[in-house]
Amino acid sequence: MNRRIALKNMGLALGYTVATPTIISLMQSCKQDSGPVWTPVFFSAEEGAVIMQLADLILPKTDTPSATEVGVHTFLDRYMMEVSDPKEQELIKLGLGRFMEKAMADSGKQAGDPLTPEDLEPVLAGALKKREKDAEAQIYETLMTYNEAMAEGQPAELDGDVSRFVFANQFRDAVIWSYKTSEYVGEEVLAYLPVPGEYIGCGDVDELTGGKAWSIS
Repeated sequence: MNRRIALKNMGLALGYTVATPTIISLMQSCKQDSGPVWTPVFFSAEEGAVIMQLADLILPKTDTPSATEVGVHTFLDRYMMEVSDPKEQELIKLGLGRFMEKAMADSGKQAGDPLTPEDLEPVLAGALKKREKDAEAQIYETLMTYNEAMAEGQPAELDGDVSRFVFANQFRDAVIWSYKTSEYVGEEVLAYLPVPGEYIGCGDVDELTGGKAWSIS
């Protein structure tokens, strides 16, 4: 778990910050949809295949399960369909579409050809690369202008670079958040104490949890 660092929530979309009972219930219901055959409800089949690969690029299998092994892809698909508002849905679809277009163009593939992790990884790395403060500030300003125009019902567009940056960062944060909220990670990877349990007001974290963060499951 050393390299599965919880990255700062950038607040671009998918704006949850805590695991509410509704979100936890949704996560648990997605366990039934995580079998070998998965049919997305929000994303298309092609988009769903890309979502699965991107999730496992962000959190691959190591000494702990990969993102898809704990059902992150099914949760995010259901979350977008059942919880996100139309503006969030439109933004994620726009960013994912631009992301896939870039991967297709860079890999030289034609429409209908499946994208592979080798095609997707360079685009993901490019979208997540560290930028100068001024460049990043400009991206946020562009995004704010876009959101304001959308809220007022005016025509608005985001260019490819901004769309991919927004999508990659919000998707990375969403994958990490939902991974940490999953039942397996909550009970088997993080420090887990069922409620009710023993209360220790003061104690050394290393002694109480072995240095692990507390589970919120």
